[in-house]
Amino acid sequence: MKEFFHFELKNGIRIIYKQTSSNVAHCGFVINAGSRDENISENGIAHFIEHTLFKGTKKRKAYHILNRIDSVGGEINAYTTKEKTCIYASFMSEHLERAVELLSDILFNSTFNENELEKEKEVIIDEIHSFEDTPYEQIFDDFEELVFKNHPLGFNILGSEKSVKSIDRKKILNFINKNYTAKEIVFSVIGNIEVKKIKKFAEKYIEGYITKNYQKNRTAFKSYTSFTKENTKDHNQSHTIIGNIAYHSHHKKKPGFILLNNILGGPSMNSRLNMTIREKYGYAYSIESSYTSYSDTGLFSVYVGTDKKNIQKSIDLIHKELKKFRLTQLSSIQLHRAKQQLLGQIVLADENNVNVMLGIAKSLINYGKVDSLEEVYKKINRITATELIDISNEIFDEKQLSTLIFTQH
Repeated sequence: MKEFFHFELKNGIRIIYKQTSSNVAHCGFVINAGSRDENISENGIAHFIEHTLFKGTKKRKAYHILNRIDSVGGEINAYTTKEKTCIYASFMSEHLERAVELLSDILFNSTFNENELEKEKEVIIDEIHSFEDTPYEQIFDDFEELVFKNHPLGFNILGSEKSVKSIDRKKILNFINKNYTAKEIVFSVIGNIEVKKIKKFAEKYIEGYITKNYQKNRTAFKSYTSFTKENTKDHNQSHTIIGNIAYHSHHKKKPGFILLNNILGGPSMNSRLNMTIREKYGYAYSIESSYTSYSDTGLFSVYVGTDKKNIQKSIDLIHKELKKFRLTQLSSIQLHRAKQQLLGQIVLADENNVNVMLGIAKSLINYGKVDSLEEVYKKINRITATELIDISNEIFDEKQLSTLIFTQH
């Protein structure tokens, strides 16, 4: 059975579909636009649009939008990242047309009523204040702002209170016209549905959306300088992030670094950082590493939450683990086990159909194609121990690592 079906509508919007045996289906729009596509005066507008798309269209009020899917037991949701905006729904397969029509109406026909905009500003400003009161959340935003200094990738996705207050309908429509172009939009579907039905509904509800052909012109990030900074926070725990810029989405070393990051501090309890800092020494309840790739750069970070007296001990242990990767090559057995663990995680993640639906859309936007699981396996199995030690010496170079500490009073 063919794993993916994809085709392009006359207006340039691409459709991708994966068939499953489940009676539950998911569909959604992924738009190649996020906070990095803003200028400083409109910071937060991508996220603001994601919120206000649900506040009314030419034929629906907010209540009717929410009720349309909820009334048949489904769910509708959305989120914004640095480079993407996602609007999606989950429902019983028999309600596919209802979902396609509703999501299309939201995306293409939202009115952005000024009264609704003013009400939503208060909601988002409350969200900003909530993040500022949560050091665990805020430290990640502050770290990215310092790493990507004076660049849109460093913008806070929520924006600031000042920038959010300045957003109006004119700014919103201008941002949409420039960034929500047909070639930057993918509509994705996963479920037990005939392909001809998907084509029929896509042509009926999506093909009529016509856009100007703006050329996306993202400013590449090139000016990273490492730093060490410490702030004092009124909180009962200290928080630390250590990190560096990393590989972009198209880099040949990206699969190797995904594997390496997974060994270091991935989601499994047997990650090196967790086994050392939490299990062996008991210095921290929470420790993890992460890697995010963007279209022109990437970000690697290690986060640890600990008591003030254990900050330096934890930092020293993190550097010790990073040094091991730089100096000591993994044995063939260690490499094999690491690959098996990552492959298992990928298979488990493939059971989450919402993430798969959004993931294949992002892949089509980023790469123009979607790899099958078999192709993903091949990429992982091609990774060598020599490649991992080379990556370690690039990304874990102590001179290039930055540190941000939130110390408790």
